[in-house]
This record gives sequence, structure tokens and C-alpha cells, in this order.
Amino acid sequence: MTNNSLETLRHSAAHIMAAAVTELFPQTKVAIGPSIENGFYYDFYRKEPFTTSDLEKIEAKMQKIIEANYPFKCFSMPKEEAIKDFNKKEEKYKVEIASQIDGDTVTIYKSGNFIDLCKGPHLKSTGRLKYFKLLSVAGAYWRGDSSRDQLQRIYGTAFFTKEDLADYLKKIEETQKRDHRKLGKDLDLFSINELLGGGLVLWHPKGALLRDIIESYWKKFHIENGYELLLTPHIASEELFRISGHLQTYSENMYSSIDIENKPYRVKPMNCPMHLMIYKIKLHSYRELPIRYAELGTVYRFEKSGVLHGLLRVRGFTQDDGHVIVLPEQLEEEMLRVFNMAVDCLKTFGFKEYKIYLATRPEKKYVGEIQDWQKAQSSIENALKKTGYEYEVDEGGGAFYGPKIDIKIKDAIGRFWQCSTIQFDFNLPERFDISYVDSSGKKKRPYMIHRALLGSLERFVGVLLEHYAGALPLWLSPIQVAIANINEEQETYCKSLFQKLKQNGIRAILDDRNEKIGHKIRENAIQKIPYIAVIGNKEQSTNSVAIRARGNKDLGVMPVDTFIALIKEKSMPGINEL
Repeated sequence: MTNNSLETLRHSAAHIMAAAVTELFPQTKVAIGPSIENGFYYDFYRKEPFTTSDLEKIEAKMQKIIEANYPFKCFSMPKEEAIKDFNKKEEKYKVEIASQIDGDTVTIYKSGNFIDLCKGPHLKSTGRLKYFKLLSVAGAYWRGDSSRDQLQRIYGTAFFTKEDLADYLKKIEETQKRDHRKLGKDLDLFSINELLGGGLVLWHPKGALLRDIIESYWKKFHIENGYELLLTPHIASEELFRISGHLQTYSENMYSSIDIENKPYRVKPMNCPMHLMIYKIKLHSYRELPIRYAELGTVYRFEKSGVLHGLLRVRGFTQDDGHVIVLPEQLEEEMLRVFNMAVDCLKTFGFKEYKIYLATRPEKKYVGEIQDWQKAQSSIENALKKTGYEYEVDEGGGAFYGPKIDIKIKDAIGRFWQCSTIQFDFNLPERFDISYVDSSGKKKRPYMIHRALLGSLERFVGVLLEHYAGALPLWLSPIQVAIANINEEQETYCKSLFQKLKQNGIRAILDDRNEKIGHKIRENAIQKIPYIAVIGNKEQSTNSVAIRARGNKDLGVMPVDTFIALIKEKSMPGINEL
């Protein structure tokens, strides 16, 4: 990090903000204030919560500090002296940080009257910061530990140019408009109720229908690609997860045991152990491999309440899970096949730009022999090279049980989301002692691939809503057509039209409320319904419909059969524009 880098600018902005906060609110204690990917934050301890008006005051005070153009002065201090000074100021968080620094000296930065324990670097002076904005306040635990002090975290951002700041603030505004939590409420798709429990999703009728549309496509797609569908229980004996190793290595993410007739059970955090139990039911020949299993399996994982976030981070979710049992010599071909499947699936939902990573063996904690890791990584890399896509190597980023491919998808406003994962596994075939019979009649150990194309359905729906800003493509829209009559004279015709659309597999609603047609059109447009069929006397007498497409596009009047053909044509999976 150089003195002219964006990170330096933002880290300096964090110091200036902390200086402003401590001047305005002298009883506030400071914790840490780093630069982050899109800005900076500083954590504070203060009994009263910071308000929006407080942020405005802090910004104004920061501006005065900037105008004063205080130099950022760096100097070393004996550690014990620094601890003594911070103790006098009752800055216990700084005392703790200083106590944990190796060596006898610490680095201090001073700007104006504000002194902070910091490695730097910083700008030459506070006047170098010109374009910044404070964004929000959130809660944060000291050291990320929920058993320690609850702090307040003020987020901000800073840029070198006015234009970059304006572009970023515009992107934030667009992100807020696309927030899937707001869209989920506005479109009546889902809710999360604290009485039910944090991180547990209630799918409303339209949301459940959206889920069903995605799941129906997913099942058909997998059957066409040679997968067999499975269905497994939500709980299993604790012994199953002891064999799989989850109990020993993943217990902090699992819920407590359930006693059933003096035998401990667990709700499942993964589907893979049950899939292997199905594989082990009978002996398999090498001629049967690869065997491809797939399940929309609901799993449960413990997440702290502080990290729960709408559909993106939940405690109960449905994985689009798949496991492939392959011969060692089939690994490269099957990895390529799964990768192509993932890309085909993501393109169908409208995602066409990706970041791809090959995550390799961790340096220390891993299972299996190094030569086997090298063989697996070589097979995966060869498969990636054949895809024609660029990829990055994430050195040491693989799981302890095998290397993997990660695919991140780019959404409509340029954000990347972790989505598909294709994971090789050395571990579970050994733990469950699975085998196949080779051409000479000997039992051999197969390889295993875990793969999820969408990740979890909950998270994927959240990403879809934000990508499309709630205006889902016709094939994904829970309601495709709203029929709205101008007055009661068209009620019989509208009911007949509603039935005809349903008979043709079109998802429609009949809005025959005693309201003005303008009001009906506005309300259905707010619901982001792709087509509104407006019915007046003219449409009734000519067996036609007047169509308004989403985005206030007037498609004019057309015969009912023409409209039905249009809907059917544009309802095919993968057609993502009206």
C-alpha cells in the first residue's frame, strides 16, 4: 500500500472520521478503523446510538479537519509508554491491541489532536482527502466475538475524484432499489419472522410458485444430463455424521443432537453422507460408472444472528446438490461435463459473465497423498483449459478433502456472486469405504465429485431478484399476465379469458375489482407482472386483448390466440427478455 493508493486514502479517511467523532462525542471510545474493498469503517463504543443526523454532523466536522490540513505525523513509541497513555485516556481497545503487538515499540500516527495506534501509511495531510461520504451505521462485536462488547460501526467511502464518488453513490442507490429483502416484501414472495426463528424462510404463494418453476426446470435439466434424482431425510443418526467426519470437523455449524429413544440424531448439514449410503446398497461394476445422483436437499446450518441476511445467509436452505461417482480415468471428462452443465444452467437464468477459480491443495491441513492431489489437480486444470474460459488459480484455497472449481456470476450492476462449486473429494470414499468392481473382478476405490450448480435455492432466488430488480423474465414470473376489465360489462368475457389462459398453462390473475382501470394498471405494474391485458367493450366484441408489457410498453390490440402464442414462445427457459 503506497501513500497514493486508494487504500491509503480510505484509511486516512477513517482516521479523520474518528477524530471528528471523538471531538463531537468526547465520551466515545475508539476501536479499529481499516480501509475495506469499497471504502472504510471505524468501530466505536458509545452508549447512545449514532443517528442519521449524527452522521451529517460528523461529515461537517470532518470537512473542518480537512480544511485545517493537519499533517499525518508518524512516530515510534515504547510499547509500555503507549499502553500507559491509552490507559490514562481509558481507551481499553487500544490498550488491548498494543499489548498484543510483538516487540518493544509501536507506531503512532497523529493528525491535529487525534492520536491513533496504527501501522499506516497515510496521506501527507488531512487536506488531501476531498471526496468522501459517510454511508451507514451497523452493529459489530469487538474482535468479532459475540461474547464481547457491542460496538457501533460507521461505514464510509472515499475516492480521488468527484466523478468516481458520484458513480459509486449511484451504484449504492441502485443496489438499495434492488435489495431482495425489500423486493420480497413488495412482491409478496417471502418473509422471515422472528417468532418462527431468524434465518428460516416462509415462502408465500407467489414465492413458492417461483421456487417450483426453478425446481421443475432443475429436475428436467438434470434428468436430461444423465442424473438420477434422490430424496433423503432431514435428520439422521449422529453416527452417520461421525463416519462422514462432519461431527469432528464441522460441529460448530451443526445443531445440537436430538434424543430419540436414547439415540442421538442430528438435522443434516450436508446431503452427501446419505447419497453414499444409497450407493452402498449394492455392489457396482466399473461398467456402471459414472453414477450421477442429484437432490434438492434441505439442510440446516448454525449461523450467528449477526450474519443472517435475508435469503443470502440463512439457517435452513435447499441445496441443488449432486454427487458423481467416477472411475479415476473418468475424472477429467466428468469435471468438464459438470462445468459445461453449470455454465449452460447459469446462462439459462441470464448470467453470462463469470470469474472462475481453481482452488488447490491447502499447505498444511489436507487428506490424501500428494501424488493423488497432483493427479486430481492436473485433471481439473486440463478440464478447465478445454472450456476456453479464463481462470485464476487460488493457491491453497481448496478444501482439506480435495481441489475444486468455483464459479462467480456477474449481475446486472457488476457485482460478482459465488455460485457454482465443483469439488473433488478424497475423504468420503475412504470414510464410507465405497468401491466398484474393476474388469479383473477386484474391488477398487472410485473418485467422487460434489457439485452444486446454483448453490442454495434461497440464495439463488435472492441473487435473481437483485439481478433483475424483481422484474423476472416471463418464464420465471410467478404471475405472467394480469387481466383487468374496464367495467363490469366485461366480467364474463374476462372470466372466460382467464380460464383459457390457465388451460394453456399461462399463469394469470383476474383483477375484476371495482376500481378505475388506471389504478389497476398501476398496481399490477408495481407488482412487475410482465403483461397486463386490458379488456374493454371493443376487446370483448372482437375476442381480443389490449396488451401493456412491463415498462409501460403498449403492444396494442391483438387476437387472444395470437397473445397466447406470444406468451408460449417467450416462456421458454433461457428467454430472459420480454
